[in-house]
Amino acid sequence: MYKSLIRPLLFLFPPETVHHWVVSGLHAAFRIPGIKKLVRKIYCIDDPALKTELFGLKFPNKVGMAAGFDKQANIYNHLAAFGFGHIEIGTVNPLPQPGNPKPRLFRLKKDQALINRMGFNNPGVDIFVRNLKKVRPEVIIGGNIGKNTLTPNENAIDDYLDCFEKLFDLVDYFVINVSCPNIEGLSKLQDKDELIVIIEKISQANNAKPKRKPVLLKIAPDLNEGQLDDVLFVVNQTGIDGIIATNTTTTRDNLTTDVIKVENIGKGGLSGKPLRYQSTETIRYLFKKSGGKIPIIGVGGIMSPEDALEKIKAGASLVQVYTGFIYSGPSLPKKINRALLNLQN
Repeated sequence: MYKSLIRPLLFLFPPETVHHWVVSGLHAAFRIPGIKKLVRKIYCIDDPALKTELFGLKFPNKVGMAAGFDKQANIYNHLAAFGFGHIEIGTVNPLPQPGNPKPRLFRLKKDQALINRMGFNNPGVDIFVRNLKKVRPEVIIGGNIGKNTLTPNENAIDDYLDCFEKLFDLVDYFVINVSCPNIEGLSKLQDKDELIVIIEKISQANNAKPKRKPVLLKIAPDLNEGQLDDVLFVVNQTGIDGIIATNTTTTRDNLTTDVIKVENIGKGGLSGKPLRYQSTETIRYLFKKSGGKIPIIGVGGIMSPEDALEKIKAGASLVQVYTGFIYSGPSLPKKINRALLNLQN
């Protein structure tokens, strides 16, 4: 029903508009008594066999919602009702920012993909704090933190630390986002020396707490093997807890969509089905080179249960979806969890 009726209707409208409708619709629907319970009954699989413990956290299942969907930390419990075991909020910055000019989100229907250049549009960390305090999370929450666009790279650590400190008591783990292709100059922070400084500063703040929180690094899919080796060096050097592989890609390889249309869209990060292989191979390389000692959350091009299993077999301990949720529909987490159960039987 979703693919044959609901999705075609939604795809008649601009993708960012639809996203706002979905968020508003979830708020309205979940105010109706019994709706949340009904949604959970339809989409959730509560089975002890799905439980996964990773970096000290007990996840109810392996499937999470990637950062970028809950941009204001105000629908995490709604999303959890669709069967997600964790929700990553953000990316969040210290100060509110509108993001890049619209239009900035585009569908490539033939490729089951999206191109976005949103630019970290978010209301700022103080609103995240307010929302998380107002509504207690019923799911594991990851805080994806970044720097404001206008913050120069030499001061980026101040932005990361500000978000880290303000969210520390409200989220379960943190993700350092230095790999989004839609923030000018941000990718330079992926350089080994720059990265070590940022992670070590956050680690110092983390270790000063009574009980530290897991901190992960989100990387781009466009890194070559030498750069991936640098990532592994940084992880080992700093003792960071894990890697999220991967963010969106700047490449436009092997697309079915008309070349002129893609060129007219312009810059932005590509997500969805075309990213699947690139992301999986990044996971496979990191897993093999690290001897499986570094926890990896796999994300990128998961459009089906088979895609999720591919990531896990390549070395991912958990997976996240975003674009697949849009193209495949709200039953995707349930289907992945069902496939994981079948794999164990």
